[in-house]
Amino acid sequence: MMDAPGDAERRVELRKMRTLATGLLVLAAILYALTLREQRAGWIGWVNAGSEAAMVGALADWFAVTAIFRHPMGIPIPHTALVKRRKNELGRSLQEFVTNNFLTVDILQERVREAEVSARISEWLAIPANRHRLMAQLVRGARLLLDRVKDDDVSAVVTDTVLPRLKATQMSPIAGGLLDDVVRDGAHQQMVDVLVRELHEWLQRNPDAARHVIGERAPSWSPRWVDKQVAGFGYSQALEWTMAVRVQPHHPFRKAVDTYLAKLAHDLGHDPSIMAKAEAVKERLLDNPSIGPAVVAVWQSVRDSITTALDDETSPVWERTDQWLAEFAEQLATDASMRQRLDDRVLDIVAFVVDTYGQELATVISTTVDRWDADEAASRIELFVGRDLQFIRINGTIVGCLAGLVIHAISQLA
Repeated sequence: MMDAPGDAERRVELRKMRTLATGLLVLAAILYALTLREQRAGWIGWVNAGSEAAMVGALADWFAVTAIFRHPMGIPIPHTALVKRRKNELGRSLQEFVTNNFLTVDILQERVREAEVSARISEWLAIPANRHRLMAQLVRGARLLLDRVKDDDVSAVVTDTVLPRLKATQMSPIAGGLLDDVVRDGAHQQMVDVLVRELHEWLQRNPDAARHVIGERAPSWSPRWVDKQVAGFGYSQALEWTMAVRVQPHHPFRKAVDTYLAKLAHDLGHDPSIMAKAEAVKERLLDNPSIGPAVVAVWQSVRDSITTALDDETSPVWERTDQWLAEFAEQLATDASMRQRLDDRVLDIVAFVVDTYGQELATVISTTVDRWDADEAASRIELFVGRDLQFIRINGTIVGCLAGLVIHAISQLA
């Protein structure tokens, strides 16, 4: 069993306390031997009686402490080496003790409530160095996750799992339902705004190109000056139309888009011919041999972009995340209701984890102890508690000495 952090220091402290306790026993034995005479009158009798009783107390407590972990002097005396003989029972008892006295919802929630988690988070995040440290850890975790996702794994998931599932699933009703939700919520209007704005701005930036595109549609027999006039008129009308669509929420074009998308959503879910056409398009798309490599290429591009942004501490990702964390810390510090909600969520998580996994977590104790070798288990436990147990030997020596003096005093009085 490998040493845990701090084991070397614990071993030194245990050795010191053993030496001290054993030294007191040796001192008592020397004093007893020096004062062992036929006449034990005067102070010699007191020293002899105290040292004798101190030896008895020291030996008795040495036996008691040693018997917990091993056989005293290697002699297999009954009811000794308790840890070695009852290692597994001790592990299960420790597991039950921890489960009943520590892994309970009430106790852990009380400790979390006293810790004021939200306030501590706010104070910690208010320090720029802490936010930078948190970001560094998040980036490290993200990099490890990205590195573990291999291109071959992405390709295998796409070709072996995703594409076959998509082929086996009728997608048109799903697409129709999603499109119906989009139209009902008006979310598509944002896309209309983007397209119309981009078109209007392109027309403003490229008037000659726009007039050229319109002029190309003129018949070959029309005069050139007429074509220019028509192209100019068409260009101005296009500008006016795109501006009107941009500024008028109820423009006929927007209503036409609503009507078309609503009908398409309905047909995708109810019109057999439209559904069949949509499924045919899906089949042709999924049967294309380049779809798998295309997905992998997209993944590689996204991964490289994310990795580049994560590695650059001056990138917008770092700056925006730091800004968001700072704003979150400030809001958390000033908003009592927000802190209360966060503390409540933490308490709910603690209750869920304890109720769901408390017993499983506690079994780690007994499972770990069961795996230990008996001798190693005794040495490990003694390393942690043996130093304090040496005080029993020291106290036994001192109390034995005092008891011997009291008994000698009573004998002298008698």
